Amino acid sequence: MKNIFVRLIATGIFSGYGRPFPGTWGTIPALLIAFFLVKGQLGLLVIVTVITFFISVWSSSKAEKMFGHDAKKIVIDEWAGMFVTLLFVPYSLTNYLIAFVAFRAFDVIKIPPAAQLENLPRGWGVTLDDIAAAFYANIFTHAVIWSIGQITTMQ
Repeated sequence: MKNIFVRLIATGIFSGYGRPFPGTWGTIPALLIAFFLVKGQLGLLVIVTVITFFISVWSSSKAEKMFGHDAKKIVIDEWAGMFVTLLFVPYSLTNYLIAFVAFRAFDVIKIPPAAQLENLPRGWGVTLDDIAAAFYANIFTHAVIWSIGQITTMQ
């Protein structure tokens, strides 16, 4: 029973089994949770982010014993990363989609120190590389939103 629970959590309610690109499929539920349930409430998003971070470290550590180190099926780290990416992003579908694309891109590119953090042991490595990618994606998302705002005000 414990293994089923760990598998459920670590695979992001089994979204990590999506093909192709399990990381992308695994990020979609977090985007939907943020958009439809959290609805831009910063305090709630912070709470969800912190809880998801620690759940990610714990469940990823356990799931690695089943699937191997940072297996593609483990996507709870994508959830944590998506929530970090959305911090302070103004609530709108367009802004959240920009954040989603940015996070997926930075998670794939793995700009340092993301790649190095991936080498940390157990769930720490699984989760922290996504958190690093999320910081980059968050900054990029804010820059894009700001730039769009500048362009629209110049017209």
